[in-house]
Amino acid sequence: MGSLFRSEEVCLAQLFLQSASAYSCISELGERGLLEFRDLNPSVSRFQRRFVGEVRRCEEMEKTFTFLQQELRAAGRVPGPCPESPRAPAAREALRVQEQSEQLAQELREVSRNRASLRDSLRDLRQYLHVLREGQRFTSLPAPLGSPPRPRALSEREPILDPSLHQHLERKINFVAGVIHPWRVTAFERLLWRACRGYLVASFVEMPEPMEDPVTGESITWVIFLISHWGEQIGQKIRKISDCFHCQVYPYPESEASRTDTITKLHGQIQELSVTLEETEKYLAEVLDKVALALPTWRVQVQKMKAIYLVLNQCSFDVTKKCLIAEVWCPVQDLTQVQDALRQGSYQSGSSVECFVQRVPTLESPPTLIRTNKFTAGFQSIVDAYGVASYQEVNPAPYAIITFPFIFAIMFGDVGHGLLMFLFALWMVLYEDSPRLRQGTNEIWLTFFEGRYLILLMGAFSIYTGFIYNECFSKATVIFPSAWSVATMANHSSWSSAYLATHRLLTLDPNVTGVFRGPYPFGIDPIWSLATNHLNFLNSFKMKMSVVLGIVHMGFGVVLGIFNHVHFKQRHRLVLEFLPEMIFLLALFGYLVVLIFYKWIKFSAADSRVAPSILIHFIDMFLFTSNAENLPLYPGQVPVQTALVVLALASVPVLLLGTPLYQWCRQRAPRTGCLTAGSVLVQPLATGEQEPLLEGQEAGNSVNATMEDVERGGHSPDAKHSDFAEIFMHQAIHTIEYCLGCVSNTASYLRLWALSLAHAQLSEVLWTMVMRNGFVGLSYVGGVVLVPIFAAFAVLTVAILLVMEGLSAFLHALRLHWVEFQNKFYVGAGYKLCPFAFAPDTWD
Repeated sequence: MGSLFRSEEVCLAQLFLQSASAYSCISELGERGLLEFRDLNPSVSRFQRRFVGEVRRCEEMEKTFTFLQQELRAAGRVPGPCPESPRAPAAREALRVQEQSEQLAQELREVSRNRASLRDSLRDLRQYLHVLREGQRFTSLPAPLGSPPRPRALSEREPILDPSLHQHLERKINFVAGVIHPWRVTAFERLLWRACRGYLVASFVEMPEPMEDPVTGESITWVIFLISHWGEQIGQKIRKISDCFHCQVYPYPESEASRTDTITKLHGQIQELSVTLEETEKYLAEVLDKVALALPTWRVQVQKMKAIYLVLNQCSFDVTKKCLIAEVWCPVQDLTQVQDALRQGSYQSGSSVECFVQRVPTLESPPTLIRTNKFTAGFQSIVDAYGVASYQEVNPAPYAIITFPFIFAIMFGDVGHGLLMFLFALWMVLYEDSPRLRQGTNEIWLTFFEGRYLILLMGAFSIYTGFIYNECFSKATVIFPSAWSVATMANHSSWSSAYLATHRLLTLDPNVTGVFRGPYPFGIDPIWSLATNHLNFLNSFKMKMSVVLGIVHMGFGVVLGIFNHVHFKQRHRLVLEFLPEMIFLLALFGYLVVLIFYKWIKFSAADSRVAPSILIHFIDMFLFTSNAENLPLYPGQVPVQTALVVLALASVPVLLLGTPLYQWCRQRAPRTGCLTAGSVLVQPLATGEQEPLLEGQEAGNSVNATMEDVERGGHSPDAKHSDFAEIFMHQAIHTIEYCLGCVSNTASYLRLWALSLAHAQLSEVLWTMVMRNGFVGLSYVGGVVLVPIFAAFAVLTVAILLVMEGLSAFLHALRLHWVEFQNKFYVGAGYKLCPFAFAPDTWD
């Protein structure tokens, strides 16, 4: 079988790498993504390995790249993805990358420091300029010529001076000017008044333009203050209080001429600093352009280089210390590509000795490798969520491609709802290459997008089952003429006007000639949507359909176990396990399916009233009795049912004791030949063969495999249980689980009937209670009201019937596959092959 139906053959191999070409070979293997490396130094600390220095150098470069990326983001630039995937750098190229990145980082630090210093200086000069301008308004108010001197207006905050203090007014007035944060103005003013006892005059005014806060970086409107005071002690108090409130205090010239000169000088300095800052910004932009151009490529190269050295740290040296030996899991069909990659790596490094790969026999269970594409990946993810397939085990994913959407559609059958789901998935499929859809950040959206092909098939199968149920948004569609004739029934009955007036419900008798002209061509007849007993009819149909499909699904799962028994050369399980399981399932529940079809075929509308109950017959079958009131379906039914139950019960001891007794007899037989591990035969090495290159390595074994692993054997079912008691206990659990599971799993498939009925009824309720109200009014008002009603109907349909009901049906279909289907043949105890590869997604 192909890799989709069964995992690929994977072998254990050793890579012999020359020290000079090991880096190039690992780089080439990482580009191709073929091998999973194993750690040959599990007991060695990561800080004591050979290439720890190179790893640390890569980490130092990553720190530099992080700083450069932070600077780009601070400048409002988003570093884009790497346009192409560069190869891992050689030693000289790595040194060049390290030097250039450190040089750019140093330039950025210096330029950023200079720019910050220039911005601080420019901000201080502008604040100083605004302080002097606003101070002029308070200290230089010229009076008109010829006007009498204006008396000084007293402020409420100024002290009331007694006559003895008039001599202090002629003392020299000093000024303290600066800026303060607007949030601190009130507290600052109050503290000044209390500390200086009113011997000051304080003026506050907002700055004309907002400026940046050096601490938070926010743009705020600072407040300018100008305080006039008398005395040196008062001035010291004011300056101390200003320092406590983190005020920026500026020198305030005493004379008006000095203030004018200072303002003129400030204008010149601001102009010079603005020019310098502009040039600095241009140079910084040039440096950031260089960083933005080179950083994505550098990051990919260094991360690849670090990954290579981490792999090299997992390798071990041979006894001569001249060759690196790596142990890998490799798909057998890729061994040629591996050898080609080693040859290419040796050529790139200029080595004269080529590296090579050699298969190693092993008793360990290899990892599982199942190659998928964009279509099968979603279905494989469903299977892997239950458990990764054991090595070479039958993979349920290809069968789930059909069975999973079909079982979902049985519970979700509606033409309208399935069409909406199909169109939504089709839109995702058609635009799957769009970066806008692939690079979304919403986790729920990414889940839908990854499962777009699964949703597409679920929608398509739902349309099919919707036609079978004849339901489109809960309403029946008349594709073909109905097989029931009301006119014929009216002509052959005594339906008078008085009878029709007193009887709201009329019965169509299929026994009357011409009333029922045969089955509907496809699906359910649309006339059943008008009948009052359509729910009873659909219940009987869907319940029997669920039982039939469930038993067929479980039987198919048991049949798939044949491929496992044959592949692993466990042919005794065909007789001792598969045969009893099929007999038990078919003798009881397969017979139930036969009864359902037999009753459908044998009984018609003419004798439907005397048709016996299948359920009562099935109960009497287990009780070994017969019911006189329930007529037999066919002659000799009781002996046949008794024989089937006895046959089913007789298969249970075979299933319980067959495999343990076979293993016991096999262990008691004398052993001949070589040690077997599943289907792998390990031959001893001949005398005179080449000695192993690694110290302490036994011939024919893995590098890190111990003698206990060899003595214990492989991981196949035959090699696991060396004790008869363990084998018997394991088989007893399997027998009890299977026999009880056949009963419970068959009942579990009735969820198909229940959820299908619930979906149909919920859809009908939504139509009746919402959409139907829009068609009640036939006037213009009814047409206007229909618009919001349809909007509400559409929203509720998507939210409830598509999303909630769809999720419910999806989870139930998932459970039926995991428990009822895969449990019959699937172990799922493996682990995935994780090849060493430079995946492009990891570098974004």
